[in-house]
Order: sequence, then structure tokens, then C-alpha cells
Amino acid sequence: MATFWDQVRTLRWDDHRYYHQCRINQTLHLLSAISFLVAYGLLFIDPAAAAWVGWCVGMVTRQSGHIFFEPRGYDAVNQATDEHKEAIKAGFNMRRKAMLIGVWLSLPLLLWANPSLFGLIEPAHGAAGWAHDVGLAWLTLAASGLLLRALQLAVLRGPSWGLAWVTKILTDPLHNIDIYWRSPLALLRGQRYDPIEPAH
Repeated sequence: MATFWDQVRTLRWDDHRYYHQCRINQTLHLLSAISFLVAYGLLFIDPAAAAWVGWCVGMVTRQSGHIFFEPRGYDAVNQATDEHKEAIKAGFNMRRKAMLIGVWLSLPLLLWANPSLFGLIEPAHGAAGWAHDVGLAWLTLAASGLLLRALQLAVLRGPSWGLAWVTKILTDPLHNIDIYWRSPLALLRGQRYDPIEPAH
């Protein structure tokens, strides 16, 4: 069990030092984390609404931080190229994220054009029904993406790494709040980047 939690800690540390150096990105992750906790609560009340919050607030703020604010060139802190970091990333690197986002954006259009999803579901009626079906489709996409990447990691690195990554992802909201709640204050002081110690 100690080895498992060491794996979770390793994944968290690598994620932070490689992909969360910018205080703007950290602040957006703080907002994302809060919205994901709201989505977790909504899962027990309205799963479709939980998916709308998780994707449209949580994922948009989270991924915009990576896309627009996190440096993508040579990482002097960790002495690593962007290509190296992308190749070793345990979770969704930018290529995999682009594919996931592409599917996410296509599902509402698909359900608008084909409300029965080619006969797989009962067709929705009206905008509210469409929004409900979109939410459930997005929830299915999230669960599928999580499961498929975990299985892939289990094959590539071993079952415990797949489970450790799922644990890391599901607990990221709490962990992000814990380590990034000071980031908005640091930004107000003019600190654009986290003073992470360079790798040795």
C-alpha cells in the first residue's frame, strides 16, 4: 500500500513540476478544482448537470491554463524538452487532449443531428431534453476516457500505475485546492511563475 501511495505522489509531483509552473495556470486549476467538487456533488442529484459543470467550467478553465499560459518550450527548471515531457506524461498529453476535446465538442452536434444516437437511446424532445442527453454523453465520455487510459497505463507500466493514475485524477480537485489556493495571491504580488527548484 505504501508503494501505491508513493506512485500517486510521484504522479502528482511530476504533473506539478512539469505542467503547472505558471501561476495563472495554477489559479485556473484552483477554479477548476472548485467546480469539479460542485460537479461531484451534483452527480448524486443530477448527473447530466454534473457533466455540464465538469466539462464546461472545470475542463475549460483547466485546459485553457495549459494551452494559453503554461510555457511549452525548453523546460529549464526540469532540464527537459517539451517533446520529452509529452512522451513520458502518464495522463493525457496535448495530442490525446486534442482528441478528447474533439470528441467532446462533436457530441452535442451529433445529438442535435441524430437525437436517437442511431437508435441507441430514446430521442430527446426540446432543448432541455437535448441538453440532458448531451450531459449524459459527456459523462460517459469522461468515464470512458478515464477507464481506457487507466487500462493503457496498466498494460504499459503495470496495474498499480493505472490505479494510481485514476486515484490521482479523481482526487485532483482536493489536491489542487491544497497546493494552489495561494496562487491568486502570488499573482497579485506579480509572481508569474512558481519558484520551483531546478532539477539536479
